[in-house]
Amino acid sequence: MLDRTLWKPSYVVVALTVALTGCGGGHARHHRGSGQSGPQSIPLSTASTASVSPKVEIAGILAPYQNVSISSSLNEPTDVVNVIQGDYVHRGQVLAVLDTSDLHATYQADLRAADSADARATQTKYQAQLNLGQGNNQVTSSRAALVQAQASLRQAEADLARDEALYKSGYISEQQAQQQETLVHTDQQQVNGAAAALQTAILNAKVNGTNAEGLQAANVASAIADAQSAHSQADQVAAQIARATIVSPVDGLVVNRNLNPGEYPGSRTIFTVQQLNPVYAELNASSSNIFSITHGAPVSVAVAGVADASYEGHVSAVLGQVQPGSTNFTVEVIVPNPTERLQSGMAVTGTITLPTVKGIAIPTAAFLDDSHTSVMIVDADGTAKQQNVKERGSDGTRSIVTGLSVGTKLVSNGQLGVAAGDQIVASDPSGTNASSGSSGETATSAPSAGPSGKRWRHHGQQQQQQQ
Repeated sequence: MLDRTLWKPSYVVVALTVALTGCGGGHARHHRGSGQSGPQSIPLSTASTASVSPKVEIAGILAPYQNVSISSSLNEPTDVVNVIQGDYVHRGQVLAVLDTSDLHATYQADLRAADSADARATQTKYQAQLNLGQGNNQVTSSRAALVQAQASLRQAEADLARDEALYKSGYISEQQAQQQETLVHTDQQQVNGAAAALQTAILNAKVNGTNAEGLQAANVASAIADAQSAHSQADQVAAQIARATIVSPVDGLVVNRNLNPGEYPGSRTIFTVQQLNPVYAELNASSSNIFSITHGAPVSVAVAGVADASYEGHVSAVLGQVQPGSTNFTVEVIVPNPTERLQSGMAVTGTITLPTVKGIAIPTAAFLDDSHTSVMIVDADGTAKQQNVKERGSDGTRSIVTGLSVGTKLVSNGQLGVAAGDQIVASDPSGTNASSGSSGETATSAPSAGPSGKRWRHHGQQQQQQQ
């Protein structure tokens, strides 16, 4: 009697469960007949070997390729200003002109001084040639005078020897012998004078030197230097006059004009021109980013808030700490901007292509959460099981992971609600079991006695719900 009493409530519970199930099924059919969506498809994928070019997205801001600040050191008033802020200018285009009437007057005076210095240099060259020629001639004539004086001295000495012999023999008087002796002394003095004149002429010629060295060459060089200095002074004034015409050094946009007609430039910045083709995308990176980003890596740059606005560039530099002690880094990307629609200060997102990674590939959507550390795999008996993995790289569609082997079946979309312990039953539309795990397979839910209360069927591209 006790056993029968205990059995009846269990029977009632089972019957109630079946009844509720039937009501639930009827209610579900009623809603589907009213236009509600049917059971959710469960796509399955197969892990396979593949190569993926991972991508990383980093936000940043655009900066000009060159930001040129223009100033002027001339203390001259402004004559005319040709541009305003927002004007696009080309390299060499005249931005402003300063009044240089006083500089032109100075330049003309300097030119006249330079011409005079040129004339003096030419005169010095001719004078040097004359002095060199006269010095050489003086040496020659002095040497000839010495030779003549020496010859006269020898003759006088010979005559004196003869007269002394005649005097001793009584043929001439003592007075005649003394006169000849005086003549010898006179000729000796002439020889000494001629020798001294020759030494002076030689020294003078040596000091004068040649066209390449010596006093005359130095005089010529000094005169030429004076002429060059005069020309340099004129050139400096000409350069000042040229700088009075202020031109843009780059193609770019005038973002600052700080000069008006009549004003003196002073020491301030009078124009700022930004070169915007190309531009820099300054991306704010972390340590993990810069560890994998390589110089020259391709980058797709998208403007924040602008649909279908993408520009292609490449990494030009991976810079260190933004500030000492920080963990913020900068990735510089050069982006061609021929239409110059990109402007400095725009917020952008750069998608950087990293080096290719090869390994076990799965759909990126298969991860169960944003940490990308687990997926739902399907065992050989059809049981769903959570599997821990490690992502090595992703291109946004496929991910390379470790922790899986080739051929492993897994749920393609980790957000569809498949739980560990659910049963995956393969079948085809005719009721014949199909091979489970082929890429693109789908499954539908049905009641079962499985651990989670769900059983999923997948069969080609059709979807069914077991009633």
